[in-house]
Amino acid sequence: MRFLSCSKSAVLERLLYRSKATNTLGSLHLFNMLTQARTRNAQLDITGHLLYTEEVFVQCIEGPSASISSLWESLQRDERHYDIELLARSPVNERRFKEWSMAFSSYPSLNRFNMEGFFPVKRDGMNEAVERCAALD
Repeated sequence: MRFLSCSKSAVLERLLYRSKATNTLGSLHLFNMLTQARTRNAQLDITGHLLYTEEVFVQCIEGPSASISSLWESLQRDERHYDIELLARSPVNERRFKEWSMAFSSYPSLNRFNMEGFFPVKRDGMNEAVERCAALD
């Protein structure tokens, strides 16, 4: 699901975290999880990117401070992952993923449903979207 833009008056934040998946996820589970996340993120004016490799999530979310706080609280209660580690949270001037309510990167084999916003990772688990997410500025 593509995302247009947020209100000019909102203070934007970016949050980056890492966690471990409770269970190994297959294509169908990832597709359903992303569909739900994209709908909720669009309602909260949140954009971002989710990486899933080796049963580890790394997610970058960006949006209005109140929305980031609300989603972060929810993510910490989500039983689909554990060992949740906040890597960074800071105000930002612009979004890195303004075109996506949730872009997604993983191994090409997990894109059986041709998900919009899917960016396959290389053998090392990296791609341009992952690098954009991880860059601290």
